[in-house]
Amino acid sequence: MIFTETKLKGAYVLGIEKLEDERGFFARSWCRREFEKHGLNPQLVQCNISFNSHKGTMRGMHYQVKPYEEAKLIRCTTGSIYDVIVDIRPHSPSYKQYLGIALTPENHKMLYVPEGFAHGFLTLEDNTEVFYQMSEFYAPDHARGFRWNDPVFGIEWPANVQVISDRDRDYPDFNVKEL
Repeated sequence: MIFTETKLKGAYVLGIEKLEDERGFFARSWCRREFEKHGLNPQLVQCNISFNSHKGTMRGMHYQVKPYEEAKLIRCTTGSIYDVIVDIRPHSPSYKQYLGIALTPENHKMLYVPEGFAHGFLTLEDNTEVFYQMSEFYAPDHARGFRWNDPVFGIEWPANVQVISDRDRDYPDFNVKEL
């Protein structure tokens, strides 16, 4: 696996190392030892799939507060997404900064999201599926979010939002007191 740290401390874009032959290729998409070697949370307790029928579907911006903060490894298995993370760790040098990246089955990229980050994505194609590996169980009483277009972050989304849940649309702007 190829680990590339982003401008947001602790967040990584992961690539695969292909072993190719006449059949195609084989590659590792997760390895506990490699995650530990890079200082990333290797604990996996849950895997989730998000299927989205329509281009322009917005999911986010979501996070969980202590003691249920979660690390995520995100990969797009069908279609494509613009995946966004925001550092909401108040004492981080990259506090309130965001990173956006296209994830597709063709580019085989994955995004590692450490604890203390919010996450969301916008689908760029119909029939898009996203696969998440999670370090913590979903804890509804500790789930939080903020508006996907909160001006404090200035996230530049590459397309218009066409489909969004009431919950995601009605989230308030970011409030550090929610952490």
